[in-house]
Amino acid sequence: MTKITQYIKDANTKTLFSFEILPPLKGESIQSLFEAIDPLMEFKPPFIDVTYHREEYIYKKRENGLLEKISTRKRPGTVGICAAIMNRFHVDAVPHIICGGFTKEETENALIDLSFLGIENVLVLRGDPIKTEPAFSPEPDGHHYATELLKQVVNMNKGMYLDEEMKTPIATDFCIGVAGYPEKHFEAPNLKTDIKYLKMKQDLGADYIVTQMFFDNKKYCDWVNKCREEGITIPIIPGLKPITTKKQITVLPRIFHIDIPDELAEAVESCKTDAEAKQVGVEWCIQQSKDLMKFGVPVLHYYSMGKSDTVKKIASALF
Repeated sequence: MTKITQYIKDANTKTLFSFEILPPLKGESIQSLFEAIDPLMEFKPPFIDVTYHREEYIYKKRENGLLEKISTRKRPGTVGICAAIMNRFHVDAVPHIICGGFTKEETENALIDLSFLGIENVLVLRGDPIKTEPAFSPEPDGHHYATELLKQVVNMNKGMYLDEEMKTPIATDFCIGVAGYPEKHFEAPNLKTDIKYLKMKQDLGADYIVTQMFFDNKKYCDWVNKCREEGITIPIIPGLKPITTKKQITVLPRIFHIDIPDELAEAVESCKTDAEAKQVGVEWCIQQSKDLMKFGVPVLHYYSMGKSDTVKKIASALF
């Protein structure tokens, strides 16, 4: 398998195409996922990201009047999906490794499984809090921050496992991605502090950065320049998502803490249907992508949300 950084190096300033998919809900078939990936393979993505979404909870009232907390909307199978994608499409799959919901030992075991399967690219994230909780809460003996999780992966790359008594353990060889936020992480006090922590991730051993979605290229370019000024030298991959419905111009800023440019917001608001809004979103994302290619981004990475039609329209205009 090839490292993400090697793909970027081999491309020699040519912008690559990649995208992210969402595992199917528990009980659903992987076939729908394959059908979403198939139309995008003509654009030769060197890698495909596979997200990991935390479970959600509902409270169900029992006959005795007590409330029972029940886990729902699970999307398991990230490791299996990665292996299936690599086997079927012969491209590298990049699983998301998150802090929430895992102990350190469970994380180590998952990384061992990935290494055994030859999956050696990972994206390390803290992950979002559970929707019913006001703030992120780690598992007992789990990681609080992405930097802690990053250190664990880096240590395994050095042959350092949780059990210090292990004799001559084999070192893993993960290429490690981390998240970046052109409009700053919503929990950071300011952009400068956020960039400082991103630099820390590089210094700890991160190999590349993938950004949160954004719709204003100027904010992204200004942020990249500030990152470079602070000594961040690893590749920075922009993450893009086309608007597909009218309500997204209010939903996305609330969920992802991002701004929608005036021009885009006004264009979507003037649409009478979601179909019209989707077309506006596609056209905006195509132009956004063209400008980013001129800026010299190494990869254009699209958040497909498991649907390929809009991403295919965009890729067809670019690659």
